[in-house]
Amino acid sequence: MAAGSTLKAILVNLAGIFLLDLMGVIIKILGPAYGASELAFYRNIFAMAPSLLVLWLLADWRATGRSYRIRQWPLAWVRGAFVAMAQFMFYLSLVRLEFATASTIGFSMSLFITAFAAPLLGEQVGPVRWASVLIGFLGVVMVMGIGSDLFTWDALLPVGAAIFYALTSVTARLFDDDVPTPLMNLHSNATSIVGAALLCLASGGFSPLGAPADVALIAVMGMLGGVGVLLLVVSFRMAEPSTLAPFNYFGIPFAIGLGWLFFDEVPFDRLFPGVLLIIGSGLIIVWRERRLRKRALAALGKIEAGA
Repeated sequence: MAAGSTLKAILVNLAGIFLLDLMGVIIKILGPAYGASELAFYRNIFAMAPSLLVLWLLADWRATGRSYRIRQWPLAWVRGAFVAMAQFMFYLSLVRLEFATASTIGFSMSLFITAFAAPLLGEQVGPVRWASVLIGFLGVVMVMGIGSDLFTWDALLPVGAAIFYALTSVTARLFDDDVPTPLMNLHSNATSIVGAALLCLASGGFSPLGAPADVALIAVMGMLGGVGVLLLVVSFRMAEPSTLAPFNYFGIPFAIGLGWLFFDEVPFDRLFPGVLLIIGSGLIIVWRERRLRKRALAALGKIEAGA
């Protein structure tokens, strides 16, 4: 792949991450007036648009008759339920914790993806990756402030969100290879809308929409989330995921800057040094997966050369 194309993919990826962090800012602003499940419901409605747009642009999907049906629809429903729970817990954590703290703990998702890959996907997770998971989890514990005066039970919310987000990523790999990613997301997103609505009704129902400014913020929140996801999808179609994965951690400095700018939060005493362990462990996992992939490609090349 050309260096220029890789650079474009990185910039598109960073733009998507930044827009999702901006969406989080609006969630934190609206959180005191609207429940987390309400905001997730509105967010998921807007998220239908990018999935439909990307799906419509897929030539392979149009060539097969533009069918919206998938064989594994129960799996899509389960994945949608995971999304609804992850969003509920993460959005609630944004309201109750410092913005950067909730966002940083949320990045432990990559650790749980590695942990779930062994039992759910049958992957062989070696000692290096297990060690990185333990190091990253130690970083999460440090950021949560367990055993110190900084700890609150609300710090468990982004951990729970990271677990459910990890389950959505792992279960995505259980779908048939011929299922387009946007179609899979479309089914899961429709289920997450229902799940968010049920969570909202179970926790007291929908709040009346307030001033026109609130409605505008909700619309902007949904558009930022939808466009952010769309940019991430586009970037991963432009470059290898392993190339882009390290740049996901730019979301942490973005969150620190936005938390300071909008909420006057500077939780450095809580974030460090745990955040360094979280980032370091994630980079170790990325490095290890890239090495394994190169070995697999090299082995495949030798087999083909000997054929």
